[in-house]
Amino acid sequence: MDPRRISKPIKIGDVTIGGGARIIVQSMTNTDTSDTRSTIYQIKQLEECGCEVIRVAVPDMQAAQALAEIKERISIPLIADIHFDYRLALAALKAGVDGLRLNPGNIGEPERVKMVVLVAKERKVPIRIGLNAGSLPKNLDPKLTTTQKMVAAALEQVKLLESLDFDLIKLSLKAFDVPTTIEAYREIAARTSYPLHIGITEAGTPRTGVFRSSIGIGTLLYMGIGDTIRVSLTAHPREEVFAGYEILKSLNLRQHGPILVSCPSCGRTEVNIIALAEMVEKELTMILKPIKVAVMGCIVNGPDEARDADIGIACGKGRGVLFRKGEKIGVVEEKDFLTALMQEVDKL
Repeated sequence: MDPRRISKPIKIGDVTIGGGARIIVQSMTNTDTSDTRSTIYQIKQLEECGCEVIRVAVPDMQAAQALAEIKERISIPLIADIHFDYRLALAALKAGVDGLRLNPGNIGEPERVKMVVLVAKERKVPIRIGLNAGSLPKNLDPKLTTTQKMVAAALEQVKLLESLDFDLIKLSLKAFDVPTTIEAYREIAARTSYPLHIGITEAGTPRTGVFRSSIGIGTLLYMGIGDTIRVSLTAHPREEVFAGYEILKSLNLRQHGPILVSCPSCGRTEVNIIALAEMVEKELTMILKPIKVAVMGCIVNGPDEARDADIGIACGKGRGVLFRKGEKIGVVEEKDFLTALMQEVDKL
């Protein structure tokens, strides 16, 4: 793995982004922001599963006016997602949000951008310049590749904010196409020192979007690029948080919640290892502490993998051997596999 790129640190609420701080997992609500009850409820669900920063859409003034109440009743930093109307950004700042996500290029006249930036600077509120490949400025050179257009647009917006003596900047350059996204981030990482929020935009449903996101985000993280991530899925945002942590855990970048090791099942298995692994996985979703659990189904790899976990079970026909921290602790009947395994997990 490449050394991590050290970026300029910024603070979003009480969370540090960049500067060598831990890589932050964030998500975005899919509720109507003006429906404060539903929005707050969903954010609290996300807090429970480990979301560290939350973004909400602000499409109109009613949504902007709801931000103060939302901010008051949640525990994690709140970012307002703004497009087109600078007045919404000003209202969001007045409501006390911890960050803005906007593209200065679609806010309008430079004077309007200046008004937003001056208030953000006064309140020490960072701005994420968020670029998507599908909505780039129309004035870019048509001869440029999509990657080149994304980088050029990002640098242009950085220059605009810097000209206003503002440097609380975070950048994102997202595309649905994974190679395009990787190249854009690699280029911008070499040309600026600002922290980077990474992800694959509109990645799709969990069935396919997790793979696309894992390859794109995982590749960038392996290259040392990225300070905060969002896995964009067509699903409850809780799934985005779970997926984000799984990507980080797979690269040994963060430890959050359990790691489940389970065999793929083959002709050697003599129990329904698929059903058992699925039940264990469901039980483990309620646990946030890092613990390695192994569910194995045959004598080839089973005992050693189970022994290597914090808690493991190597299943055979009708019976299974339980392991804790490398030591055999008992033999259980097939009907008790799940109960016995989870009892040992609970003890830890």
